[in-house]
Amino acid sequence: MAFQKAVKGTVLIGGGAIATVFGLSQFSQYRNKHGALVEVQAAEVVPVKNHLPTREQQILALQTNTEFDVVVVGGGATGCGCALDAATRGLKTALLERYDFSSGTSSRSTKLIHGGVRYLQKAIMKLDFEQYRMVKEALEERAYLLQSAPHLSAPLPIMLPIYKWWQLPYYWIGIKLYDLVAGSQCLKSSYVLTKSRALELFPMLRKDKLVGAIVYYDGQHNDARMNLAIALTAARYGAATANYTEVRHLLKSTDPDSGRQRVCGVRCRDVLTGKEFDVKAKCVINATGPFTDSVRKMDDEEVPNICQPSAGVHIVMPGYYSPDNMGLLDPATSDGRVIFFLPWEKMTIAGTTDSPTDVTSHPIPTEEDINFILSEVRNYLGTDVEVRRGDVLAAWSGIRPLVTDPNSKDTQSISRNHVVTISDSGLVTIAGGKWTTYRAMARDTIDAAIQEHNLKAGSSKTMGLKLEGAHDWSPTLYIRLVQDYGLESEVAQHLASTYGDKAFEVAKIAQVTGKRWPIVGKRLVSEFPYIEAEVVYGVREYARTAVDVISRRTRLAFLNVQAAEEALPRIVDIMGKELNWCEQKKKEELETARKFLYYEMGYKVKTDQLTDSSEISLLPSDIERYKKRFHMFDKDKKGFITILDVQRVLKSISVQIAENTLHEILNEVDLNKNGQVELNEFLQLMSAIQKGHVSGSRLAVLMKSAEENLRRRAAIPVDRSGGGV
Repeated sequence: MAFQKAVKGTVLIGGGAIATVFGLSQFSQYRNKHGALVEVQAAEVVPVKNHLPTREQQILALQTNTEFDVVVVGGGATGCGCALDAATRGLKTALLERYDFSSGTSSRSTKLIHGGVRYLQKAIMKLDFEQYRMVKEALEERAYLLQSAPHLSAPLPIMLPIYKWWQLPYYWIGIKLYDLVAGSQCLKSSYVLTKSRALELFPMLRKDKLVGAIVYYDGQHNDARMNLAIALTAARYGAATANYTEVRHLLKSTDPDSGRQRVCGVRCRDVLTGKEFDVKAKCVINATGPFTDSVRKMDDEEVPNICQPSAGVHIVMPGYYSPDNMGLLDPATSDGRVIFFLPWEKMTIAGTTDSPTDVTSHPIPTEEDINFILSEVRNYLGTDVEVRRGDVLAAWSGIRPLVTDPNSKDTQSISRNHVVTISDSGLVTIAGGKWTTYRAMARDTIDAAIQEHNLKAGSSKTMGLKLEGAHDWSPTLYIRLVQDYGLESEVAQHLASTYGDKAFEVAKIAQVTGKRWPIVGKRLVSEFPYIEAEVVYGVREYARTAVDVISRRTRLAFLNVQAAEEALPRIVDIMGKELNWCEQKKKEELETARKFLYYEMGYKVKTDQLTDSSEISLLPSDIERYKKRFHMFDKDKKGFITILDVQRVLKSISVQIAENTLHEILNEVDLNKNGQVELNEFLQLMSAIQKGHVSGSRLAVLMKSAEENLRRRAAIPVDRSGGGV
């Protein structure tokens, strides 16, 4: 009876909410559709350039142009979006990025293209029309983004498991409202699942007390590649786009009419050559995300900060933790946050956290945040699935640039929407917002710039505009890559979903393997579909460091840091040939990339799991068993084993492993880096494996297999089985 009353009450309240939202939604949809028709029509513009200019040509364009209409500072999603919007309106545009395109927050997202279910909940509960409007806009932009780059994005079903009966009608109404607000842009209608059907689709789910589940749809994308596609499209439309170009300070001149100081350009430095030069412009746009305030203070040192940086940590785990095509939403974690658990690039991504942080170019994931995410994941997975710390393959932290609106009366309240402000000297700043709404943010920013600086341009033309690689892409494009070039099917699918119709350009430069199959396409690492030709093509896409390739041209660093480290020497060799690096430069690139993996991608927290002071918590019987295994290799009872000891045992069972591979295997366990593995280090390793802190240790697998194969003389598997961080 109580349940029936609760359901009836919820339905009545929900019915009123649905009616209200429906009315608002229909009005907003009518207005947007009538305003959008012209924009979609106008988006049919032929790009200015069929071939991408080189970075050197782009730098030359920046130096030789007398004056640009617009200079955009910041190469994240919003900055690149501003450059694309301005360039497609016919404005002479420049785009400057201090590091690489998408090197900051835009490559460290949850990879979702979404309106924000939790924001809609807050909008209805608090009757907050501004929050509702933000969700409505985001849902519209979600549809446009999925259409503009279908090779990089796709709808993703997300399951919301229900463990209490009263939650079923409550969440069902909320999700249906989400569909309703999306209107004609709804990807697919949400639906309810029984307990048995939910477990069939998501077998890893915790069965105990499960009532059922609700499934709704949002979008998912490859964020760094999407960001890059926006930048490359802007370049094709004539924007002078340059990464590794730092803005040192703003240029100002006195307005003859008003006598006021006005921003008229920027002083730049080419980070790669050290050369400085001025770039003059009628309008300068600050689209620097978390660094918004640092650019605003270049304009006015006294201006108060508006950015409220918040750190969000994500982790990547093996693909077997989630179904191939079904995500999971934890709507209320132990501390009130929301956790997503999603399949991505054949792995599983989990996050995010939300905690105040300082602004930095190199955010580092903490062990505390990683363990928080793992703890929440354990709450939703079955007891037969052991969630191990050692299965974390990569971890990263991104900084959300939340802002307070300086134009608002309540300057302390954080805006989840974007904010466009214009200083007294004419600096245009775009801040806040979210990945999904980058296009709308760019449109509003360029509209404001045109009005403030009297620029001659029409309305935005980016709605319906196809991004780099999308024009001739189709879901079956990969088949042609297999048939025409002899690529592996997995590699062909990867190239098609990463480069779209530009995948053929990558395939053309792929090296012959010398094997019967595949004919072309040498992999960088065995378990990922990235090939060497992508490094060459990445240089053409303005990659200038090894970090650019492992983290943004490919996503290897975000998927498995050990695999990324393994691929680094070959990547550096290929880039060295393309960019004429000397041996010293190659060493520097290797060192910088390893440092990036160590600190920013979670490798450090992996090594912290196994240190000299790691506790050995093994049963006496286990210690004796592992000592016997160790002494099979340490025949001389030295107390340590070296590469020679391993080679001797392998030779006795007729197994050969390359010497450099053996060095890598021992180095993973050699804590004090003295070229040998002591008994204590080996016991620490086995203890960490038992506790789940370490997984995929090749030395542990090799030694166990050797012990068994001394009797059977079988082959020893030494491929990396995952290698968590």
